[in-house]
Amino acid sequence: ALGVLELKNSRSDISKGILQNCQNQRADFIRNFFSTVQFVMAGNDSQGLRYGSIETPSKYYLTWKEENPDFDPRVHERSQRYLSGSHCALTANALDCGLLRLCDKRRFLELIHDFVVFDLGTKKLCRHNQYFGVKAAQRRTAEKENGIIWHTQGSGKSLTMVWLAKWIRENISDARVLIVTDRTELDEQIEKVFKGVDEKIHRTRSGGDLLDCLNRANPWLLCSLVHKFGSGEGETLEEFLKHLANRLPSDFSPKGNLFVFVDECHRTQSGKLHGAMTKILPEASFIGFTGTPLLKTDKQRSVEVFGSYIHTYKFDEAVADGVVLDLRYEARDIDQYITSPKKIDQWFDAKTKGLSSIAVVQLKKKWGTMQQVLSSQSRLRQIVDDIMMDMATKPRLADGRGNAMLVCSSIYQACKVYEMFEKTDLSGKCAIITSYKPAPSDVKGEETGEGLTEKLHQYAVYRKMLAGFFHQTEDKAMSRVEEFETQVKERFINEPGQMRLLIVVDKLLTGFDAPSCTYLYIDKQMRDHGLFQAICRVNRLDGEDKEYGSIVDYKDLFNSLEESIGAYTHGALEGFDEEDVVGLLTNRLQKAAERLEETRETVKALCEPVMRPRDEEDYIRYFCGDPSVATDLRDTEGRRVAFYQAVAAFARAYANLANEMPEAGFTALEISEIKEEVRHYENARQLVKLAACDYVDLKSYEPAMRHLFDSYIRADESEIVAEFGERGLLELIVKNGADGVTGLPGALKRKPGAMAETIENNVRKVILDESPANPKYYERMSQLLDALIAQRRQDAITYKDYLEKIRDLAAKVIQPAGADGGYPSTLDTSAKRALYDNLGNDEDLAILVDAAVKANKKDGWSGHLMKERELAGVVRERVAGKEVDLDALMELLRNQGEYQ
Repeated sequence: ALGVLELKNSRSDISKGILQNCQNQRADFIRNFFSTVQFVMAGNDSQGLRYGSIETPSKYYLTWKEENPDFDPRVHERSQRYLSGSHCALTANALDCGLLRLCDKRRFLELIHDFVVFDLGTKKLCRHNQYFGVKAAQRRTAEKENGIIWHTQGSGKSLTMVWLAKWIRENISDARVLIVTDRTELDEQIEKVFKGVDEKIHRTRSGGDLLDCLNRANPWLLCSLVHKFGSGEGETLEEFLKHLANRLPSDFSPKGNLFVFVDECHRTQSGKLHGAMTKILPEASFIGFTGTPLLKTDKQRSVEVFGSYIHTYKFDEAVADGVVLDLRYEARDIDQYITSPKKIDQWFDAKTKGLSSIAVVQLKKKWGTMQQVLSSQSRLRQIVDDIMMDMATKPRLADGRGNAMLVCSSIYQACKVYEMFEKTDLSGKCAIITSYKPAPSDVKGEETGEGLTEKLHQYAVYRKMLAGFFHQTEDKAMSRVEEFETQVKERFINEPGQMRLLIVVDKLLTGFDAPSCTYLYIDKQMRDHGLFQAICRVNRLDGEDKEYGSIVDYKDLFNSLEESIGAYTHGALEGFDEEDVVGLLTNRLQKAAERLEETRETVKALCEPVMRPRDEEDYIRYFCGDPSVATDLRDTEGRRVAFYQAVAAFARAYANLANEMPEAGFTALEISEIKEEVRHYENARQLVKLAACDYVDLKSYEPAMRHLFDSYIRADESEIVAEFGERGLLELIVKNGADGVTGLPGALKRKPGAMAETIENNVRKVILDESPANPKYYERMSQLLDALIAQRRQDAITYKDYLEKIRDLAAKVIQPAGADGGYPSTLDTSAKRALYDNLGNDEDLAILVDAAVKANKKDGWSGHLMKERELAGVVRERVAGKEVDLDALMELLRNQGEYQ
């Protein structure tokens, strides 16, 4: 098989199919089946199709989006009928559309051949934007035409380069690819990406090395900094090119059919150095790549240099597709002022007595700057206190699952705030990463005897920080700056609770991907591309509880967004065309309020069919079904999952806004109503989970819930579920009888009907789960449960007697070996007892089959066709002459854990 589809009905959430695929790939299931599988899919008619590769985590499954369904004439007639227009025709549902688009024979094989890659051992498939971007670029490169691919930050631009380079190498004769960047960290990243997919790439060491490689036929794949084409500082373009020509070797002639990928083509790449590239490589084709829109002032120039856009995938598209997260913005204003200007003037006059007028003027210029620095001390303290408050109260920051970056205006300021944070709970959990590398030469001649200068101060802070991190003396730790940065970044990404804040100036604001990073605090003047790339540090996906990235602006870069979100292009992003950055930022409070109302309405809509007065029994009956109907609990599973997800989302949305609801426009009455609704629905969710025995399977929907209730809501019931493990309720009742219900939520204890249905659903759940291992036994248990439910509903039994009978039944359900009417002593394992029950209570035959299986089963036999056939042949011999359904017997054997 090249593809596998786990198909679910519309009532069952598609996540169930995805999780089943993930489970099937485990070694103790059917791992070997997936050895040839390229596409692992799950789908249903209502939610459509999701796809991934082998071992793709469930949260990374993708949805295919057709950008130009009429383009490919190879799509067969039936597909074309469904795929006409920009959306599927009404004759096809979402699942049909996904299958026809993704699994059309030619496209399917093309995707497998050209768009599957192993990235550091992890198998990855392309997203739709990468596929259509590469397809568009293939047509350009085949015609030797230049152009620009603009795929927003975080949408997989590096792998797009990989797939395009591989296609060029395979389909264009004598092809060579040179990837050019303008920063060392990007050059290193490109080298790492291509080596990660097992492609040998030569990273040039110098300008001479670059020219030497271009003058030879090999290697076919190169990466280089654009600056290695020359510097040309202080020269006109004509002078620079003339000098460059003179430096070229006399025999220089670029070899091969060259294609140049220019990364971040919006920066230095379209200026003088690009002129050098085209001079040296006159026959090469140039493909520009960018993750940010082009500046209005550069757009025409870039189009002239690289050609028109080949393909675009803008920020708002990536957010809509779930590739990156939305960004929420808020401006925080911290005023600073001088408390006594008169006294400062007096102090200044006193200190400058005896200086010449020229010296006083020079000192006043210096004082103008120093005044700003000195007066900012209290301002920095307010910022530190502000961030510490967020660390204690904001979702993801408070529970340690997320962390933050603070962008400072200078290295000195970064050191000042670091000292302040080191006196808080963040001590040892924050770090400075800048371009500064402390060396004794930095502070030579800085000592004045009047206190620390800026250079002395940052030198001392760095020495102390490095010494504390490595637990060494300051002198020994001084040379380990690069090692320090590497370890800090790894801890920030992988252990957010242990590295909660990075303080930066310029570094890590481009090309640094940390999914855990959720908040970006900006206290630096930034504009255009630098700002765009910086704020995109917090938009990476990282689990269900990270719903957006937060930007906190202390410099009012966007004029507080007072007029309109669309107006932010009149502030720090005014260099961009408005349509190019649409949807980049949203007002945090406004968006949070919209999200709260949206999730609130979702929960209400899901609960609308619940019968009034909507008390405990009504919720349990609607979301768990009738316990007397054996299939109801399983059939209502989809609606329960939707309910759990919706309530968790509602609670998270409330937690995000709980402290600021008046500022978001909610009245006191609305605030009270919403708080009560959150409490009500959470209690209902807890009761339903308890009644359905779902408190083990759905923990992935719980992020931030504990923080919410600890901080904002008093709800005793919220702690109950944690006390029960799988079957915990039944075991409690079996052990303590009627007293076993004392630990249950008060709402259940007060309603015997709700309590009874909760217990019955728990019993039913275990019967359904265990039935494959012993169908006959659990069929009898199901009949006993039906009879007991009927007695209770007909008031033919007292509630006390009911509890005793349900306890006895629960004991039989969870402990078959100890049930009344016991088994012969020879049937000392659950497998033997299952064989006995399902082979007509034939003790000898059960023992015979058990021995045959144990003696003849091979490792990994279940799910392996040939091994199953061999075992079936042995079993057939043992049951010869008996009326036994061999297929049913083999299915029974597969479901016995001790035979695996």
